[in-house]
Amino acid sequence: MKIFRGLAALTLSTLLSSSLHAEFLYKDEVVKNTVFTKQIETIGAELKAKTGVSLYLIMVRDLEDNQSISDYEKRISAQTNDSVVILTFVELQKQVDILARPASLYKDFNKAQILSPNATFVGAIVSSIMFARSIDEAKELLSNSGGTILPILGERAKGDDIVKKYSVAMFNGYADTAEQIAASRGQTLSSSAGSANQTFIDIVRLIFYGTLLIAFGRYLWGRFYKRKEQA
Repeated sequence: MKIFRGLAALTLSTLLSSSLHAEFLYKDEVVKNTVFTKQIETIGAELKAKTGVSLYLIMVRDLEDNQSISDYEKRISAQTNDSVVILTFVELQKQVDILARPASLYKDFNKAQILSPNATFVGAIVSSIMFARSIDEAKELLSNSGGTILPILGERAKGDDIVKKYSVAMFNGYADTAEQIAASRGQTLSSSAGSANQTFIDIVRLIFYGTLLIAFGRYLWGRFYKRKEQA
């Protein structure tokens, strides 16, 4: 399944070197697509105009000298006096993080939800059953769902589809973060994903986790049948 297929908000079929002046797409070593850049810049500019918050997206191949993603974000944030939120993706390390400065900005969006590995509560239940090693871990997995980045990054892809997957995942996360910041200040963004696109994403999530549940059911049935034969 290609989770990015049919996403109406982005047309990312042709990869081009970005010639568009980028402010909110602070750094991009990964996607380099003019349509993607324009979408991010449009959302970022509207968010800044309506709330005064600068939301930067950074996508790099790797970090130098064993630098942590948190330290990298702090160095970037130190270069501006704005109220800033930085969403960062490091491709080779498969890491994503969000930093806010000042720290009071964290109340304007739900970082744990955005970065949750589970797109739905059903997915959180499945993850808690399959991966939790303790009750506390299960509770933590169940408490956070609705992830808009990691469930897409976790999808299998080959060739050019890998970059498209990155595009959709980071666009979803950026739009989600921007919408939450705007809503916390009584604003709405006309340039963001929109309800129609969100409905599509929700449908794809349902299909994805339905497939996961079926696979889990087959796994349990296989173990039960094997034990029955051995009995």
